Amino acid sequence: MRHERSDIDFPLWRKKVDAAVFKQAYTPIPKFLWKVWEIETLFSLCRSKDNVDGHVRIMYENREFKGRILYSPSKTIYRLFFPKELGNALKDVFVMSYMRSIEQDLRKGKTQYDSQDIEQEIPFWEFLDIEFDASMKTFWFKCHYKQKPIYIELFQELIKSHTLQKIDDSLNDKEAFRFVKGNWRGREELPSQIEAVNVIYNLIDTQSKKIYIGEAESLIRRIRQNREEIEDWDFYRFDTLPAGLTKQQRVAIERLIIRIFASFFDNVKNVPSMKVSDYILANKRIDT
Repeated sequence: MRHERSDIDFPLWRKKVDAAVFKQAYTPIPKFLWKVWEIETLFSLCRSKDNVDGHVRIMYENREFKGRILYSPSKTIYRLFFPKELGNALKDVFVMSYMRSIEQDLRKGKTQYDSQDIEQEIPFWEFLDIEFDASMKTFWFKCHYKQKPIYIELFQELIKSHTLQKIDDSLNDKEAFRFVKGNWRGREELPSQIEAVNVIYNLIDTQSKKIYIGEAESLIRRIRQNREEIEDWDFYRFDTLPAGLTKQQRVAIERLIIRIFASFFDNVKNVPSMKVSDYILANKRIDT
């Protein structure tokens, strides 16, 4: 059972996580909080995103994000907007709510689901605690309760492989030419990596201080191949390229990134670099 928090410093709202947190990166502020949070006093004139008085700070997991509060007089509603980067971070935490929002989008237009309420069919709630320090115009986000996924590792791998992001993008009419960025993972995680296609990948050897950049139609097949330039790499990451790019275009992007990195790090082709680190670019093929 989840214990009640004792580290609450400012007036708190326990928000039920919904699709708007992920899709639009905002949340309406309930009317009962307006006086408690001094919302009307501070933000009643903030009717445009260009009004700097609406700018606020949002603290989450020891990171600071820039947010804003916008008042809509026609709807008599205040909304707190936050950057997509924070919305994406919340997707990784509230995985079940994120998956349910995707399922809801997948059902749209299918008559067999018209009369069904997805929250009743798949019943669970996840909660995000939001505190507000009116004197500093600072919001504090903290995960209070998250639903444990049924298949924990599978869900995490789906997220890390960019699979969910690509489905979400296609359902929400995101622009076709879109990159999905990744994070570093240890080499020991490779056996659980779900296949990713059409990628630019990076390998790093933190002991020998080498960096390698490559392109691949199939990520796993490519990085499992022994690369003499960086045999003992211990971390990898990858970025998924927009759908529809040809191999020639993917290679052209790879060549460009390699050349950019060569201008920062020492390299085997002795391309003049700024030597920003003692790491070396391990790639042998570098355009000059």
